[in-house]
Amino acid sequence: MVSVTICSPSLAVGEHWQNLVSRARPNVFMDPAALTAASVTNFAEIRVLLAWDEGHEPRKLVGLWALRIRKIAPFWPATLEALPYNYAFLSTPVIDGHFIERVIPAFLDAIAETPDMPRVINLPSFNADAPACDVLARALAARAGARPIVAEHQRPFASREFGVKRSGSTRKKLRQDWKRLSAAGTADVGNDRSPAAVRAAFETFLALEAGSWKGARKTALLCDTRDAAFVRRLIGELADRGNASVALLRVDGRPIAAQVLMYCGSTAYTWKTAFDAEYAKYSPGALLVDQVTEQLFSSPGVDAIDSCAVEESFMGQIWAGRRKMADILVDVGPGRSPAFAMEAGRHFTYRRLRELRRRVRNASWTAPRKRPVAVAN
Repeated sequence: MVSVTICSPSLAVGEHWQNLVSRARPNVFMDPAALTAASVTNFAEIRVLLAWDEGHEPRKLVGLWALRIRKIAPFWPATLEALPYNYAFLSTPVIDGHFIERVIPAFLDAIAETPDMPRVINLPSFNADAPACDVLARALAARAGARPIVAEHQRPFASREFGVKRSGSTRKKLRQDWKRLSAAGTADVGNDRSPAAVRAAFETFLALEAGSWKGARKTALLCDTRDAAFVRRLIGELADRGNASVALLRVDGRPIAAQVLMYCGSTAYTWKTAFDAEYAKYSPGALLVDQVTEQLFSSPGVDAIDSCAVEESFMGQIWAGRRKMADILVDVGPGRSPAFAMEAGRHFTYRRLRELRRRVRNASWTAPRKRPVAVAN
């Protein structure tokens, strides 16, 4: 028998979580340490669904799914979102593979039966290649009134067996850039995972990001005190458990690029990148990710790396592997829901505007040259 409890984030389930991750597909953004960091800093209002195997003595955690309650405007109905806080990039629940068929329907039932939980659930960046996606589709089809909307996209992804480009023009350019950078000074990459070193390196990352175009556009993490407080707590809590690090690319000891990494199970996540614009001609962000990829796969513990990035990112150029992702919107309540209709309309408009922006960015603004008109003498 599987039971579901709904609670606020807590570190008390940490030992259960570690045991679950060893039996399930990981998702670092569901780590109780990360969820607690978001909760204690009032960064997000989160509800954690815990599925328990009551047939095991003592009972065993077989599923965890964190959802935040989100309201985008005073007049807008509240919804649930499975990216539990801003700067999370994967909404897939963490479920013991032997219990997926039972846990996902139990999760949906628990949401539908809890009076203060919204019935509309937004699932952006859901791993469409995971078994949970097929089980979710079947569970929704069996529910009266469930209306899923799905948009699919690709995410760069690498594993030990597949995904890293070993040859070709990209590999040649990376070698050339590293050679040029090494000619400018002694280049090296460090990735110290001790908690104190991670905290210090994260401050380096924050400074690099604030000094970049993100700082100029006021979108860097340090531009918002609330964001900065949360991410410092987030990385610190994960680092204390060995689940975060910041790789630094240095030239003569000076950090010129930083890659924030998170870890869950045997998967690493390249969360955020920043670099010094003074060294932009050397492609320092790409060089650092390439070097870190080699380091991670040359040592035990990491078998896959999730880019947390869109296909058009530079990681899409240095990695050949792709993971299919889905953006899913569902309603677990009965009958027709005005909240679902409003949210579906918002998502449709957002996708159209994002596509329009992409087309505008890719358009050539160079006006064609006019041929000179011959003038008779």
